[in-house]
Amino acid sequence: MGNLFAWVSLCFCGGVFGALANSVLVWMAGAYGWTAAMGVAIAPEWTLPWLYQRLVWGGLWGLAFAPRFMPNSCLWRGLLVSIGPTLAQLLIVFPNQLGKGYWGLELGNLTPLVVVVANAVWGMAAAAWIMGGDDNRHGYGRRLR
Repeated sequence: MGNLFAWVSLCFCGGVFGALANSVLVWMAGAYGWTAAMGVAIAPEWTLPWLYQRLVWGGLWGLAFAPRFMPNSCLWRGLLVSIGPTLAQLLIVFPNQLGKGYWGLELGNLTPLVVVVANAVWGMAAAAWIMGGDDNRHGYGRRLR
C-alpha cells in the first residue's frame, strides 16, 4: 500500500509542477504581449489566488498519470494526458464558467492553439517530474506491483 501512496503522491506533485510551468508560460505570454500579438485576449495577472487555483487543479489532473500503462516517453505521455485538461478548459470552463463560448473563441480565434500549447507544457513538465522521481524508471510503463 505504501508503494501505491508514494506513486499517487508523485503523480500529484508532478501535476503541481506542470501547473507551475504552465502558469509561468501563460503569465509570460500575456505579460510580454505574445497572446495579444496572436489576437488572443489572455493576459492574467500574477496573483496568489490565480496561482493557487491552477496548482491545485494541476495536481488533481496529475492523478491521470497514475495508471502505468502509458508510454515511457515524457513527450508522448505528457501530450496524451494533457488532452483531458485541454478539453475541460475548451468545452467546460470557457463556455460555462467564463461565458467565452465553446473553444474560448470569444477570446480570439487562436485561443484553442494557446490552450493546447500551454497544456502540452503542463503535461510534459508533469511527466518529466514523475519520471525523474520514479525509482523504477525502466518499469515506468508497468503496473504497480
